[in-house]
Amino acid sequence: MMEAAEIYLAGSPETLAFGRRLGRFSWGGGVVFLRGDLGAGKTTFSRGVLSALGYSGAVCSPTYTLVERYELAGLSVSHLDCYRLQEGLELEMLGLDDDLVGNHLWLVEWPERMACALPPPDLVLDLLSCGAARMARWRSLSERGCQLARGWY
Repeated sequence: MMEAAEIYLAGSPETLAFGRRLGRFSWGGGVVFLRGDLGAGKTTFSRGVLSALGYSGAVCSPTYTLVERYELAGLSVSHLDCYRLQEGLELEMLGLDDDLVGNHLWLVEWPERMACALPPPDLVLDLLSCGAARMARWRSLSERGCQLARGWY
């Protein structure tokens, strides 16, 4: 069931387009872990996903708000940044326990900071900086993750 692949992205416009490709397959929800250094393109990728889902407003990094929520027709999206969180913080403290039910998509930046408190990922995306370019590597860890990743093939 596990699938893995990688792709070279020339810069931010390609990272945004890459996110849009996943977004087209995200209507069923799921959990996507976004890993990479500061400035690697995690929020840019998330902008692409939300754009493909029909969201036309500004998509800001949730670094200071910790979580940004988007309600779309038939789908809820939580864009979470765990960078400033400490391991063991409960999801209910962030008001995320309700996000575990229903048709929900999680886009989680810095998931390693709260690994034991988060739901298991369907898809793990690593964004690696290569100067102005990026290398994106992903692993599908569930059938849902494989469905999400099919947007990239």
